[in-house]
Amino acid sequence: MFKSLIIILLSSVLVNNYVLSRFLGICPFLGVSKKLNQATGMGIAVTVVMLLATAVTWPLQLLLDKAGLGYMQTIVFILVIASLVQMLELLLKRFIPALHKGLGVYLPLITTNCAVLGVAINNITDGYNFLESLVSSLGVGLGFLLAMVLFSGLRSRIDETNIPKPFRGLAATLIAASFISLAFMGFAGIVEKMFA
Repeated sequence: MFKSLIIILLSSVLVNNYVLSRFLGICPFLGVSKKLNQATGMGIAVTVVMLLATAVTWPLQLLLDKAGLGYMQTIVFILVIASLVQMLELLLKRFIPALHKGLGVYLPLITTNCAVLGVAINNITDGYNFLESLVSSLGVGLGFLLAMVLFSGLRSRIDETNIPKPFRGLAATLIAASFISLAFMGFAGIVEKMFA
């Protein structure tokens, strides 16, 4: 059991990274990764929302299925995630106002971050039990945080470099993101072989 949880965690962080291999959560990945502190704050906030969303939606799916309302899954999950983000925003505004101000408009955008909805739905469709779903969500959140921090460091280097005019701005950013994505593809198969 413990071995399978470690495999789920590591593969969620490295191999099946939602940003770099599934391309979910690209908006905050590109929008908030200019400064390390904002990227870290967004990564932590998304991880917290993913864990909370999974903790609420997994048992909620059982109730929906029992009531014959499984087709309402996406709408109900979006409402749950929106409520959780609003609560998180109020807590950040009250207790960590600098981070709240730094995240700005991107904090409410966690509501529409497809990675948060994707992990809640994928945990159920992948057949994970409650504990496996929480571990998967933690791994996806940590993978999101890792991608944000790595990309933030890379973007700061890009800003300091004199690059050709046609590649400045979004072009250089997207090329750099593709290189990080290619680097993460190298982890495929390693996690399973480590525990074989």
